[in-house]
Amino acid sequence: MANILVVDDELGIRDLLSEILNDEGHQVELAENAAQARAARGRTRPDLVLLDIWMPDTDGVTLLKEWLSSGLLTMPVIMMSGHATIDTAVEATKIGAMAFLEKPITLQKLLKAVEQGLAKTNIRKPAALSTALRPVDLTVEAVMTDGMLPEPVNLGPQATQSFLLEKPLRDARDEFEKAYFEFHLAKEGGSMTRVAEKTGLERTHLYRKLKQLGVDLSRGKRGA
Repeated sequence: MANILVVDDELGIRDLLSEILNDEGHQVELAENAAQARAARGRTRPDLVLLDIWMPDTDGVTLLKEWLSSGLLTMPVIMMSGHATIDTAVEATKIGAMAFLEKPITLQKLLKAVEQGLAKTNIRKPAALSTALRPVDLTVEAVMTDGMLPEPVNLGPQATQSFLLEKPLRDARDEFEKAYFEFHLAKEGGSMTRVAEKTGLERTHLYRKLKQLGVDLSRGKRGA
């Protein structure tokens, strides 16, 4: 569990990010402008900061510079904006930001960036099947995230296989998908109906996928 500071002048975004991060088991403090962010940083050192670039009092890049010059930039900072350019992303990177999220922020991109940020402070949350392996997006965000690779994935007590991300993407994805479906098949006692419901696939598609991946359907099967 981590302490995360979310700085954004839009109430809807603050509420959304807070809800998502709380669901992930983190403690979240909210600030709607740079003044509140300064006060929050003065009280404690958050494990991670999600910082909006465009705010009415002081923009996020300027606040980032302030923290750097005063020795307060001791935590990973992820910048957020719906209007930033690559030049802005590069500037923030040079100052010390570790990543950039373009608005509207998707759940997948948010969780990936937070996971990578917390890895820098050696804070881990239990790996979840829904967020264990994600593709890399080649957008302006890549300017600030290039070179950062997730840790090998552990799928929990019932599936302990780890995945080395130096493999070709297709091979890594196939290994993950095979372990993913084997996990659900074991959990559901081989019931194809329940596995289809859990994974969101139709049974016909599920059968084809399992055959393609070489999943042993007889193992643990007790009926569909």
